[in-house]
Amino acid sequence: MAGTHIMSFDVASVRRQFPILSEIIDGRPIHYLDNGASAQTPLAVIDAVRTYETTGRANVLRGVHRLAERATESYEGAREEVARFLGVKPMEIVFTGGCTAAINLVAYSYGSLLKPGDRILLSELEHHSNIVPWQLLRQRSGVELDMIPVTLDGRIDLDTLPKLLTPRTKLISLAHISNVTGALLDVRSVVAAAEQVGAKVMLDGAQRAPHGPLDLPALGIDFYVFAGHKAYGPNGIGVLWAKPELLEAMPPFHGGGSMIGRVTLAETTWAPPPRRFEAGTPPIGPAIGLGAACKWMAGLDWTAAHAHEMALVQRLMDGLQTVDGTHLFGPAGLQDRYPVVSFTLDGVHPHDVAQTLDAFGVAVRAGHHCAQPLMERFDLDGTTRVSIAPYNDNSDIDALLTGVQHAARTLR
Repeated sequence: MAGTHIMSFDVASVRRQFPILSEIIDGRPIHYLDNGASAQTPLAVIDAVRTYETTGRANVLRGVHRLAERATESYEGAREEVARFLGVKPMEIVFTGGCTAAINLVAYSYGSLLKPGDRILLSELEHHSNIVPWQLLRQRSGVELDMIPVTLDGRIDLDTLPKLLTPRTKLISLAHISNVTGALLDVRSVVAAAEQVGAKVMLDGAQRAPHGPLDLPALGIDFYVFAGHKAYGPNGIGVLWAKPELLEAMPPFHGGGSMIGRVTLAETTWAPPPRRFEAGTPPIGPAIGLGAACKWMAGLDWTAAHAHEMALVQRLMDGLQTVDGTHLFGPAGLQDRYPVVSFTLDGVHPHDVAQTLDAFGVAVRAGHHCAQPLMERFDLDGTTRVSIAPYNDNSDIDALLTGVQHAARTLR
């Protein structure tokens, strides 16, 4: 029963693991509801990074002294934790500088294997980081882009897939969860459609990874990417997972140390994946922190945590609908969605709503959310976005609702 799960989730215990949530700024507690942009970091992650930086800092892979070996062990241990979190093998995990960097890696490297006239299928609700790299590839190589439209409730319209897919469609790259509407993609339907034409499927998991472990093999996809800073980890680290046969076929994205087999003045051979894609000194501390974040997430009861998050979404949506002039943007119910809620307030710019909320100690995001094509689709200047994590509680939602009510009274 959902109620039992909610009762069993000890949000106070989770909150105590995030030092920033007990801070008082300008006399107000922090109500952090901007998790879709960057989540906060638990002590387990802070401690892991501090331990590396204070007792194990050295470069990885090439050194034979004890500190280098300790750093390498920690770095590769982080790869194992990330792989366990995703249900895959460690050597299928490539550390990148972030989710955007991971998408660019695929666009450049896998994209170099495509030919003029090959087609890539995106959607109107994608984050710019899942649009612009493919536009750059189009400029470089002559591939063509198709766009899946979006339904009125903010979902990718998969009913249009049959007429958009052709034998020339080589890749479908979509958000696992929309960073604006919170809508969950029907991955099974996408994969089944892709198989009909032999297309590969990549998911942008930036908004999904922070909500619990995944089983990527069960999804049947070919590429998956996510960002550390949205998943309770450090900045400057991201992950690309790909099927091993794809990684083997892909050329390097960056050249330098560590990613080579042998270098002569005449030619260079490449190291096997994932080394091939991790040129130079990698983000060692952030990777170790991300490994700790994945281990921390794996330790939560996500059945209870997700029920808790969605109860907060219902409280938020119910409360917003009592404020005259508010309009929710996205799925109206809780089915097949995650805790991201966007709304507008008649007569008030989203930035003004967000600034008013900040005066109440509430942190949210406002604007186009790096999804300008989606905003154009619905003729919006932007929205105010609330994004919820397991450490949020009723006080966060209630503070936000108080702030929105104040904005409705004073800004119109």
